[in-house]
Amino acid sequence: MKYSFPLLLAGLTLAALSGCKPHEDHSRKGEGHAHQAPHGGTLLELGDHAGNLELLRDTKNGTLSVYLLDGHAENFVRIAVGTLDAVAFTGGQKRTLTLKAVANPATGETVGNTSLFVGQADWLKSSGELNGEIGALEIRGTKFGPVAFQLK
Repeated sequence: MKYSFPLLLAGLTLAALSGCKPHEDHSRKGEGHAHQAPHGGTLLELGDHAGNLELLRDTKNGTLSVYLLDGHAENFVRIAVGTLDAVAFTGGQKRTLTLKAVANPATGETVGNTSLFVGQADWLKSSGELNGEIGALEIRGTKFGPVAFQLK
């Protein structure tokens, strides 16, 4: 039996791919595909699976930490800014918060080249719901924001 090269190539390609799971369709949110926040915070997706922000509120210390992560929330993504701005609505008031870049000598991250930003305010010690938005930011040449959030 004689086979044509294109048909043989198509058959081999199909056989090679048959054991692989196709990448999930991320456009169908909530249908079997979810990422875990590495620090136990709340994940906010940026764009169409371009990245994530993980927000973590510490009511004991009155801090809000924002981690910049890749599209699968597995790797940190550094950006070259010193601060991020946030606006929060709590207790019927609009409050502003500056999140400062945090250096990490263990990873080589520095202020101006980091994936972690932290802000502190006494009003963050409240354990009530916190709604707001993180101001505009740029990651790998793409601009996002403002990014709305809701923390319980």
